[in-house]
Amino acid sequence: MRISAGNLKGRKINFRKAQKAAAKQDTLRPTSSKVRESVFNIIGSLIVDAKFIDLYAGTGAVGIEALSRGASAVFFVEADRKRTEQIEKMLKDCGYSSKADIITGEASAFIAKAVKEGLKFDIVFLDPPYHAGELERILPLLSGGEMLNDKGIIIAEHLSKKKLPDETGKLIQKKAYKYGDTMLTLYRKKQ
Repeated sequence: MRISAGNLKGRKINFRKAQKAAAKQDTLRPTSSKVRESVFNIIGSLIVDAKFIDLYAGTGAVGIEALSRGASAVFFVEADRKRTEQIEKMLKDCGYSSKADIITGEASAFIAKAVKEGLKFDIVFLDPPYHAGELERILPLLSGGEMLNDKGIIIAEHLSKKKLPDETGKLIQKKAYKYGDTMLTLYRKKQ
């Protein structure tokens, strides 16, 4: 897997190492290069100087791509300690440790803490395991919009067979993009 654009364009990310090191090896499903590139085409120039969060970071490839493309800071949230250790190593190798926060823990716990502490993000990317029911748990936690800056966006990656709500709390679905069996659904705060 390679970074597709930015300062690290062409840099290889070794997700196999992250998968072998992980406690739950069969749950890692890295975002494909095609879908990852589509995510950043959707985001466009919003990535420059953005505060980005990669919930369910897995290999860390999406967050590292965000840094490569100009994000000012990226939070990597991943429940598996071995994966966060691999992400930390990759960030050091890429020279991006100072722009990253790596959180080993559940996405729901991080969201609760971020809301309590008043952390705000420009872009929230979430790609939970497709069949784990995580989207149904996490979207309501994000639905208040407290973690988003005013022009912030949430992008959820999920199976194209799963329809996400048009509205949830203070969030409204702006667009959905289909790539084979993968869907990217974009939310913003209601204006």
